[in-house]
Amino acid sequence: MRNGVFILRVFRQVATTSRARTVALATIFYALLSGAAPGADLPSGELPVRFSADEMTYDRELGIVTASGSVEVSHGTRVLMADTISYNQKADLVTAAGGITLLEETGEVVFAEFIELSGDLKTGVIEDFRMILSDGARIAAAGGRRHRDERTVMQKAVYSPCNLCPEDPSKPPLWQVKAVRVTHDKRNQMIEYRDAWLEVAGVPVAYTPYLHHPDPTAERKTGLLAPSVGGSTDLGFSVSQPVYINIAPNMDATVTPTYTENEGPVLGGEFRGIFDRSEFDFAASITHDSNDEFRGHLASEGLFDIDDTWRWGFDANLASDDTYMRRYGYGSFNTLTTNVYAEGFRHRNYAAANAYLFKSQTSFVESGDTPLVLPMLEYQHIGEPDKVGGRTSLDMNLLALTRSKGTDTRRLSAKAGWKLPYVADYGSVYTLSTELQADLYHINSLARDNKPNYSGAAYRLHPQVAMEWRHPFVRKEGRSSVHQRLEPKVAFIAAPYGGNPDKIPNEDSKSFEFDDSNLFTMNRFSGLDRVEGGPRLNYGLDWGLFGLGGGNTVLSVGQSFRVKTDDTFSEGSGLEDNFSDIVGSVHVRPGRHLDLFYRTRIDKDDLSPKRNEINLSAGPESLRLSGNYIFFSRQDGSEFSTREQLNMTLDTKLTRYWRTSLSGLRDLADDEMRNISFGLTYEDECLSFATTAKRTFYEDRDLKPTDAIVFTVTFKTLGQVQSGITQSN
Repeated sequence: MRNGVFILRVFRQVATTSRARTVALATIFYALLSGAAPGADLPSGELPVRFSADEMTYDRELGIVTASGSVEVSHGTRVLMADTISYNQKADLVTAAGGITLLEETGEVVFAEFIELSGDLKTGVIEDFRMILSDGARIAAAGGRRHRDERTVMQKAVYSPCNLCPEDPSKPPLWQVKAVRVTHDKRNQMIEYRDAWLEVAGVPVAYTPYLHHPDPTAERKTGLLAPSVGGSTDLGFSVSQPVYINIAPNMDATVTPTYTENEGPVLGGEFRGIFDRSEFDFAASITHDSNDEFRGHLASEGLFDIDDTWRWGFDANLASDDTYMRRYGYGSFNTLTTNVYAEGFRHRNYAAANAYLFKSQTSFVESGDTPLVLPMLEYQHIGEPDKVGGRTSLDMNLLALTRSKGTDTRRLSAKAGWKLPYVADYGSVYTLSTELQADLYHINSLARDNKPNYSGAAYRLHPQVAMEWRHPFVRKEGRSSVHQRLEPKVAFIAAPYGGNPDKIPNEDSKSFEFDDSNLFTMNRFSGLDRVEGGPRLNYGLDWGLFGLGGGNTVLSVGQSFRVKTDDTFSEGSGLEDNFSDIVGSVHVRPGRHLDLFYRTRIDKDDLSPKRNEINLSAGPESLRLSGNYIFFSRQDGSEFSTREQLNMTLDTKLTRYWRTSLSGLRDLADDEMRNISFGLTYEDECLSFATTAKRTFYEDRDLKPTDAIVFTVTFKTLGQVQSGITQSN
């Protein structure tokens, strides 16, 4: 029967029903699923309510309307199924019995054998109650009571997010929480337990008079996070209790007080916020140690939009002393950098103002040698293509660098360029580039070899012209899906000799490494203080093999030749002679089970390696080997010695739930281990257990080599328990 506002579909046996009875039953089902009172009038218009049943009856004398036999009712995304649903108009009670299933709009599924609710559907009782939450966790109870559609109180209840054993569902789950009373507060999105105990594999292991945690609909809630318990010979016994604070939808904080047996309490915290035009993260800690000294650190960053063009920000990292952060577990850094900046983007223009403060955390760098950069102003511009297809560029830089002792530098630099690409008829690509760099310096106390320190002005004007040619050859391997690409490249650069007088300091070009990535650049130095002079010829070859499935192998090799040697490049750099060392790289990636990258620099005379760098990731998920090997020979004048180290990690997946990892870092140059660790992890849908044994060999002042073992148990949806022992010797 269709009444204009409700559709009634009755399968199999259909009882004779008047229009009034149909509308009355429609009102009940609409109220049951939408929250309206059963006695209320149906709203006008088409109702999104559908139901079906084997039989529908109405007892006029008792005032009971009943639908029975595979009853199914839906309203929007809310669905109710039961053997029988009835409404007693005189008692103002709605009851459902037999195989009750209710799918809520929030994703929960409720099962029961009997439900009796008041007329407004907000208060009632439930027998043989079971619920599947939106994250898959389960709650079961002998019975419960619903209070005003906001709170469901369950008696003798059990909660667990673990799947039941498919072979024997009667076995207890891996872990579960049993409680005399469990309350699900839907308004506050909390699940609370009274007189609760934790069972693991059916064995009680812990008791608490009270426990609560957010339900799956809550994104975050204020409360205690899992504590961390440990110990070390340095700090002694320690315990941390983090507290999470949900300040607002766009702001939160974590406060972590820590007690240490030997060094006293430590207070740490982090504050995070995101706004319409800004975001920031503020983390800090402070302690008063056994030496009656205050120690602490600050690590914060922020970004603030001024308008559609400009923004400003900061990245602050400070510590009271060099070893504090390593000792208290806040990170391992050789240098702490604080940066305050403002920058703007508009069309093809970029401008920035920066200030930098550096703080070394090592013993071999004196604080007076560390510079303060204030300010550093930058401007970059890329022009539109001109009539012949060329583009202009302009880079400008203003730098003021100050030290408490040593060299002070003031620099104004400008670099103007023009680049014209051209593609010939047969596929050759030519690129003409011109560049003019002008620099003006003012220096105080610049140390020079065999000369007195220099203080005063210096300038430089350095033009360059380059022509590059390359020609890609591509072919398909027969009828296969493999393509091959071969591309020779040659570039000639003309520039005047010199350009690096001893009156100009080197502040930003000290770190230099010649490899295939900068073979064809006009200036191989990383900064502005050093330029590459004299005519030179760069040549190389790229080859690649590519499959349609994504696998590929790419090889690059090349060399540079200059007419005269340039003493700007030190011994061991690979560029100190007329012919440079040979540089190259190979990247092999045939599929997802192998990724190998190799980069090298080979001595041109005896073909001995001057640099080797290997990055490897190989094997399936069940046995995965990854790591890297690096070797750098020492360059004259460099603050770094010869470096050779090997870092390897082996991950194995023993079963579906168990995995192990073994990793280590060895300094091959000094023939010493830096760290080694072993991990064993179990993880399923509801529990994660991990143990890690690690030894670090780092030593610096009050930091000693350390042995540590940490056990971490995570009860998913509840929290994490962590404990361990750390030993220094």
